[in-house]
Amino acid sequence: ERTEPLLTRVPAAFHGGVNDVLLTALGLAVADWRHRRGHADATGVLVDLEGHGREDIVEGADLSRTVGWFTSLYPVRLEPGVEDWADLWGGGREAGQALKRVKEQLRGLPDSGIGYGLLRHLNPDTARELAALPTPQIGFNYLGRLAAGTDTDWAAAPEADGLGGGADDAMPLPHALEINATTEDGPGGARLGVVWSWPDGLLSEDDVRDLAETWFRALDALVAHAEGPGAGGHTPSDLTLVSLTQDEIDAFEDELEPGTEWEMPK
Repeated sequence: ERTEPLLTRVPAAFHGGVNDVLLTALGLAVADWRHRRGHADATGVLVDLEGHGREDIVEGADLSRTVGWFTSLYPVRLEPGVEDWADLWGGGREAGQALKRVKEQLRGLPDSGIGYGLLRHLNPDTARELAALPTPQIGFNYLGRLAAGTDTDWAAAPEADGLGGGADDAMPLPHALEINATTEDGPGGARLGVVWSWPDGLLSEDDVRDLAETWFRALDALVAHAEGPGAGGHTPSDLTLVSLTQDEIDAFEDELEPGTEWEMPK
């Protein structure tokens, strides 16, 4: 009952995707977690996002018959910009505004971030400059929806302990905290599962559990907001034929009668 609206009603209301919802909640959770630990000035979080690496950016490239582990990794700063935390936790307007901000931050990434690795590691004109910038302490990867069980064409092997590549135990971890999320479709419906990994001694289990529970609390707040009256709406990246700010879009949508839908020109 918690997973289904995160995959359907919430992203649909905001004309976005699942990652927009999950990462908005993560940004909110980290900000709240840090505030409660005395970092009152912490408003955003730098996250390494891992993607499937099969972006459609090269004309004529056909990967449909290519089997293998593609990936892309790129840093993103999430700034939910919350001003009224009480309203947010209550599923109020602040929750929707935070989701719209993060959605636009993600939309601002060129080609879904796939070019960052080229600029960071292979281009001598940009590699040194990018190497000098702060590196994310959190890595996040949403692997998408997977079929549970063995009666489907593609499913995780029952003996597997999760998806991911192997690594030497002596190899340093790239992040202080790794978050890998998947959705499994089973007989009882879709279920969101998350694996949290961190170096022993750097973070305590209580610290990570606190952050995880705060993340789910933020997800619940986004669901509560999306199911309320007047929730959702467009953002500037949705409107390619006009140049409007978020405040202007919100003002136009507030003038519409409840239930009215925009008919956008193609």
